[in-house]
Amino acid sequence: MKFRKFHLILLSLLSGVILSLAWPERGFPALLFVGLVPMLFIEDYITRHPEKFIKFSLLFYAYPGFLLWNLLTTWWIANSTLVGAVMAIVLNSLFMSIIFQAFHFTRKKLHSPLAGYAALVSYWIAFEYLHLNWDLNWPWLNLGNGFATYYKWVQWYEYTGAFGGTLWVLVANIIALQLMKKLQMTNYQLPMTNFFRRVSRVTPSHPVTLSPCHPVTLLPCHPVTLSPCYLVTLLLFPLWLALPILSSFIIYNNYDEKKSPVNFVVVQPNIDPYSEQYSLPPDEVIKRIMALALPETDSNTNFLVAPESAIQESMWENDLTSFTSIRLLKQAIAPYPNLNMLVGGSTFYQLVPGESRKRWSRKFTDSDNAYYAYNAAIMLNSLDSLQLYHKSKLTPGVEILPSFKGFKWLEKFAIDLGGTVGSLGMDSIRKVYMTVGTVKVGPAICYESIFGEFFGEFVRNGAQIMIIITNDGWWGNTAGHRQHFSFAHLRAIETRRSIARSANTGISALIDQRGDARQVTAYWAPAVIKGTLNANDKITFYVAHGDYLARFFSYLAGLLILAAVGRAFFKGNRVRG
Repeated sequence: MKFRKFHLILLSLLSGVILSLAWPERGFPALLFVGLVPMLFIEDYITRHPEKFIKFSLLFYAYPGFLLWNLLTTWWIANSTLVGAVMAIVLNSLFMSIIFQAFHFTRKKLHSPLAGYAALVSYWIAFEYLHLNWDLNWPWLNLGNGFATYYKWVQWYEYTGAFGGTLWVLVANIIALQLMKKLQMTNYQLPMTNFFRRVSRVTPSHPVTLSPCHPVTLLPCHPVTLSPCYLVTLLLFPLWLALPILSSFIIYNNYDEKKSPVNFVVVQPNIDPYSEQYSLPPDEVIKRIMALALPETDSNTNFLVAPESAIQESMWENDLTSFTSIRLLKQAIAPYPNLNMLVGGSTFYQLVPGESRKRWSRKFTDSDNAYYAYNAAIMLNSLDSLQLYHKSKLTPGVEILPSFKGFKWLEKFAIDLGGTVGSLGMDSIRKVYMTVGTVKVGPAICYESIFGEFFGEFVRNGAQIMIIITNDGWWGNTAGHRQHFSFAHLRAIETRRSIARSANTGISALIDQRGDARQVTAYWAPAVIKGTLNANDKITFYVAHGDYLARFFSYLAGLLILAAVGRAFFKGNRVRG
């Protein structure tokens, strides 16, 4: 078939549509296995017809499809910040397109399809790994996340993490492309194809005459021959898809939680983040939380959990117990000496004179003194001191701006959602709370629940159960809060830790070690959950080794791009699209 350039644009957009239809929380993830095939076909076509295209052509043909995918799956960011949505969608689409252009460059310079496709896998995984570990982190569309609502397909994430899913998807797309190409190149054609070709060349003076050996008959004149390579590819594709799913169902059905019950009360107070969160008096906020919690709390309750940013009293960590919100909460839980309460809040810390300053320090307007601002998770119990964990995977543009040297001026462009604006402080370690009368727990605050290796660090540090506190009300009743909730299934599988999830509004739930959720709450409704989760102290292979797949492919990506650039330089090749 002769392709025109606008056909390539349509193929790019087709990839965007397929990937969007595959995405959580209402998509069908099997589409991920073919979602990149149209994009790969574009790259293959440009490789085979270089004379028709200018330098960096693939970048421009890939961008519309990736832009459409990002737009259709993450448009809801605009409900909280239009500027943030535009930046996330436009830049992430560009990054993905650059990965494809780099893959195309490597394939051309190394003159090897195998090296080229190895580069695609390596570059893409390295890109996803970067998105988990730099200030502009945005791993929402990492391919392994696409199975979040079909988590029974990926129980083996306890060995590979979500990068195993990314590898699964990328290799499946490459095999699917090869299958399509081999199907086109096989040395048989459907009989009617040749017939219509001959008819199209017939003139009235040259009538068609059919003979026993005319192409209308398939055998014996035109036997169907399938190459061994094609047969291997044809067999490999369904096996590559089916075997991981089959093994996952076996793991799921045979996984047995050890009985180690811990009792939870989880509160969803439903405080409007736009009209109430920063204006309600502290005592009113505490009243709402405890009005939901106390009727369900008894002497057997081990944990009471309230969401991220529930307390918006400006509390200074230098003397935290002096603030109204903390005093009221301590009074409320005093009748329960074995109760541990976790609640989110905004806190500040004033540096003492001579104390070294970190890059997120802020100066007071009326003095040279400095302070830090935090998004904190606060643990209260009968112990004398409060325990604090500061959110460390911060939301780009809202809670953190790029820290590259000389870019401090970007702070003035931080997105204002009504609370503290600009880069927040963070903790360098994943803290695990000391509790009264029960197991150790780790707190993940909102966005942190997307980061698999990071989440696993709490477990490596001793957490036997994980708690997620979040505030998903910023995005409205869109796919955003549902996607965010679905990612918690993957974290439970990777770590084999039960999770108690408290959302200000959105979805609160209790999630077991297989990823199954119970007592799932509705959006935009005050709610309280009372239930039991099992603790676990075993470390999974993934928790022990982290994102080892990503590190391996990142190293391989470096070697491949150096080889491609070196070959282009030393052979005097002129880089072209």
